[in-house]
Amino acid sequence: MSAALNTPLSLPDHPTACLALADGTLFYGVGFGATGVAEAELCFNTAMTGYQEIMTDPSYAGQIVTFTFPHIGNTGVTPEDDETADPFAAGMVVKWDPTEPSNWRATEELTKWLARRGRIGIGGVDTRRLTRAIRQQGAPHVAIAHDPEGNFDIAALVEKARAFKGLEGLDLAKEVTCSQSYTWDEMRWAWPDGFPKRTERGHKVVAIDFGAKRNILRCLASAGCDVTVLPATATSEEVLAHNPDGVFLSNGPGDPAATGEYAVPMIKDVLAKDIPVFGICLGHQMLALALGAKTVKMNHGHHGANHPVKDHDTGKVEITSMNHGFAVDSQSLPTGVLETHVSLFDGSNCGLRVDGKPVFSVQYHPEASPGPQDSYYLFERFADAMSKRAEALPA
Repeated sequence: MSAALNTPLSLPDHPTACLALADGTLFYGVGFGATGVAEAELCFNTAMTGYQEIMTDPSYAGQIVTFTFPHIGNTGVTPEDDETADPFAAGMVVKWDPTEPSNWRATEELTKWLARRGRIGIGGVDTRRLTRAIRQQGAPHVAIAHDPEGNFDIAALVEKARAFKGLEGLDLAKEVTCSQSYTWDEMRWAWPDGFPKRTERGHKVVAIDFGAKRNILRCLASAGCDVTVLPATATSEEVLAHNPDGVFLSNGPGDPAATGEYAVPMIKDVLAKDIPVFGICLGHQMLALALGAKTVKMNHGHHGANHPVKDHDTGKVEITSMNHGFAVDSQSLPTGVLETHVSLFDGSNCGLRVDGKPVFSVQYHPEASPGPQDSYYLFERFADAMSKRAEALPA
């Protein structure tokens, strides 16, 4: 409930969690998961499924997620659905308290999983009112607190929210990237065996980990790629030392301009070698920066698994999964860089390609399955580009 309302939403006599916005607005509720306090930017996600994937998506670093769908926790959690080893979202806000799981794949309850992973949850919140506030006023800075005794220092919480620096100018890729390189051979999940291993030789792909999700790497492997993952800070010399057939730029959190200070020079050097390049999300934004375009902070971003995107080349509309608070300014795209995809929600840029070169990227996450297979063609396009380059090279 909000402090401005007098009708609680199934709250106990003494609320055990509090969400404090930087403007002083307070929402009280029932705490679950870890105890303590966390500060972050608040966003909302409209997906009806995939809360575990959302919480473990590195692109949510520095953010607390408000889930607009009320039934969070019903399917429990399973290690197979982790996108990374640990959750990166700082916390979650839900309307109804998570229930016990009712799913044959579940191995643990969401509340216990959050507690074990050190993430705070708050239930019993008017998420519709909160979402409207985010849409109208922009993504606020907040502090979330969970105390089983219900003791909150409200002034201190509001001050923590106001002290949060925000995501503009913040390089978070360094905080979520891998510490050293590794290879990846796991492919997409298939019944009944789970995740099969890739055994045949394929295109040598260097994937730059700005916050890569496991399912993205699985899609690359399923598309015929031998994947080597390098940290976000990899130099062009380190990338090209692998003699890659293609370079993949992954998703990730934070301000692309900040991460671009060290990543853009590397991308420019790779582009000069005429190697196929495929980027998504943060990788899309930094590819745009390397090509001479600009990025901007959005009012409340795009977060959900039901975003319609139009492909200018084919006229088709894809239902996509998105998670970004920054966007490429389509008006800043230089000559020779073409806009390929656009959001049907607000007209913002969702894709680009370099005219006459095997270089392209999209803003959304094509490995996700809201379509459910609307966007997988992008991985196949990347593989085809590498095959064509190989055929054109002298024997």
